[in-house]
Amino acid sequence: MNGKILWEQVQLVRQKSPLVHNITNYVVMNNTANALLAAGASPIMAHAKSEIQEMIGISHSVIINIGTLDEYWSESMILAAKTAHSTGKPWVLDPVGAGATSFRDQVLNQLLPYQPTVIRGNASEIIALAKANTTATKGVDSTAQSNEAVDAARSLVTRYGTIVCISGETDIIIDHQQEIFIKNGHPLMTKVTGLGCSATALIGAFIGIAEDKVMAVAAAMVLIGIAGELAAEESKGPASLQVNLIDQLYTITEQEFFNRLKIERK
Repeated sequence: MNGKILWEQVQLVRQKSPLVHNITNYVVMNNTANALLAAGASPIMAHAKSEIQEMIGISHSVIINIGTLDEYWSESMILAAKTAHSTGKPWVLDPVGAGATSFRDQVLNQLLPYQPTVIRGNASEIIALAKANTTATKGVDSTAQSNEAVDAARSLVTRYGTIVCISGETDIIIDHQQEIFIKNGHPLMTKVTGLGCSATALIGAFIGIAEDKVMAVAAAMVLIGIAGELAAEESKGPASLQVNLIDQLYTITEQEFFNRLKIERK
């Protein structure tokens, strides 16, 4: 795959600074906002029902992350998904903990008909979302490998016309026409809470201004993966990785991006 196209997506975010409306979980709000800022985007965290429609009207994209779900936030999420769908605004669904409780599954079943532009989750979440089998979800951690969720992802693509990004040791992006495999990243990234949520937010920034949504998703996942690799090389552990990764999102160069790019398309 042409790395130049992916780097152009990174530069476009830096130049356009898309406004990303996040209804996300409060465990990761600060890190998510900082990741967006470091990559060049503009974050807004807002879940009040009375302002959702106006907020979506001025935003480039919407993130719905069900990590710390409750009854009020679920209503806000459904309203946001409905508004994004009706206005043609791209939106990303992060089905955190899908399959863990009936409440989460109920909310996800209400969100999916509004056809998210992208769904990003780990393998267990994608499998649970597609109801492909009875694979268990352990909180936000995956009990399955990304390649085990490919069939489930394909069913979601067919059913909802979405792009599915399965996160794992290898990130897999699937749409109607292609499958993309990304092998960037570092094992230490799994020890920092919410980096998947940051990846979701970056996807939102990239698809908010890109014509080719699949390439936008790929560019976002490559960016955070390479930033994680670079950060791990100068980090003593998870705490310093968290800080250094934000710095790398801000300082990453074209040469670093090209030198570490590990991606293929089938």
